[in-house]
Amino acid sequence: MSSTIKGIEPAANEALAAIERKSGPSNFLRVMAHRPEAMEAFTRFYGVLMGPRAVLDRRIKEMVYLAVSYVNECAYCAAHHAKSAVAAGLSDNELREIETESNHHFSPREQAALRYARDLTRNASVGDSARYGVRELFSPDESVELTMIVGLANFTNRFNNGLDVPLDIARSAG
Repeated sequence: MSSTIKGIEPAANEALAAIERKSGPSNFLRVMAHRPEAMEAFTRFYGVLMGPRAVLDRRIKEMVYLAVSYVNECAYCAAHHAKSAVAAGLSDNELREIETESNHHFSPREQAALRYARDLTRNASVGDSARYGVRELFSPDESVELTMIVGLANFTNRFNNGLDVPLDIARSAG
C-alpha cells in the first residue's frame, strides 16, 4: 500500500482544472485540492510573491526558493525551481553553487539573500550579520518579500516532503 495521498483529479475541481490548463499538471496542487479553499488561497498568495508584479527580481526569487529547497532536501521543489531558475537566467554552474552553498560567483546582494534564506530555514531565525546584510542591500519592501518567499518555500517543501508528493512526470521530463 502506497503512503502517498492520491491527488484530486481536475475534473472534480474546476479551480484546479483552470490552474492546470494554464500551467500543466501539478501533483502538489492535486494533493492540496483536498482542501480546495486553501489551494485557491495558496495559488493567489504564491502568485503575489513569485509573479511578475513582485518587488524582487525573478533571479533572486528563484535562487532563494532553490536554496531553501536544497536545505530542506525537497526534490519536488528543487526540480521545479531549478527549471524556473534557468528560465530566470541562472547557469548550470550557478545552480551547482546554490546546491553546494559555495556562492563564490554571486553578487554581494545575491550572497546576502542566500545566506539569509539558509539561516532562516535552518534556525527559524537569523544572526545579526545575516540580518544586517539584508537590511543594507535590500529595501524594507524587498526584505519583507524575501522573508515571505523563504517562508513560502519552507511551507511547500514541508508539504511535499511530509505528504511524499511525487514529482510530476510530464513536468520533470526533458
